[in-house]
Amino acid sequence: MKITVLGCSGAELPGHNPPGFLIGDDLLLDAGAVTSVLPEEAQRHLRHIFITHGHLDHIRSIPALADNIILRRGWNGVKLYGIKPVLDTIRDHLLNDHVWPDFTNIPNSDNPVMTYAEIETGQWITLNGLKIMAIPVNHSVPATGYLVDFGGRILLYTGDTGPTDEIWRAVERVHTVIVEVSFPERMTAMALKTGHMSPSLMKADLAKLKHPPERVLITHLKPQTSDEIIPEIEALGIPGLTILKDGDVYGM
Repeated sequence: MKITVLGCSGAELPGHNPPGFLIGDDLLLDAGAVTSVLPEEAQRHLRHIFITHGHLDHIRSIPALADNIILRRGWNGVKLYGIKPVLDTIRDHLLNDHVWPDFTNIPNSDNPVMTYAEIETGQWITLNGLKIMAIPVNHSVPATGYLVDFGGRILLYTGDTGPTDEIWRAVERVHTVIVEVSFPERMTAMALKTGHMSPSLMKADLAKLKHPPERVLITHLKPQTSDEIIPEIEALGIPGLTILKDGDVYGM
C-alpha cells in the first residue's frame, strides 16, 4: 500500500500545501490539502479522514470536500475520525451552519455527506485491512498522532507536537516515522511554547523509540526558514532521514 503526500508544509505559500497524507485511495491522515490537490475522480474514493487536531491547516479541505460530494450524485459519504475535543472543534466552529453548512445533516440526517466517529486513544481501529490507533501528543490544543499497522509494518505520524512521550513508546517497533519539525534551532523556545519541534528536539524525541526506524520523514517545515532549517536537520546524521515534498509517494 502506498502513502501519498498531498501536503507537508508548516505554512502556506505558493507551492507549499498544508498537511494531508493519503493512504491507499480512500483514507486520509489530516485534511489540510485535499481538494486543491486531488483530482475530482480521486476525491470520489475518499471514505475516512483521521484528524490529529483542530487547527485550520489540518482541517481546511473538509468544507470544500463536503461541497464537492453534494454536487455529484452517487458519491459515498465521508467519516471524520478524532478524539472528542477535535470533533467538537469541527462541529462547533467549522461545520456549524455559520462558517460552513453542517454537512452532517445534508442532504438529511439519515444520509449525510459527513459523519463523526469519536475515537478513544490507545485502542486499535480496523479498517480495510489496516489497524489505526490514536495516541495523545503534546501540542497547544488537544491533539493525537496516529499509528497505522500495515500488516505488521508500522507507520507513526506525530501530527503537530512538541516533545512528547507516549506515542514513541506505544509499540515495540516502528518502521516509518513522519515527524514534524517546524522551527530552526534559534527558535527552539518558540517551538516549545507553541507545541512544535526544532531539529534537536526532534532528534531527542526519536531516541525514545525502542528501535531505530527504517525511515524518518520530516514534515511541517516552514518554507520561510527552509534555507536555515534543512541544513540543521541534515547535519543531525539520522539514518534513513528524508525531508518530505508535496507529491512524494512511499510504499509500506
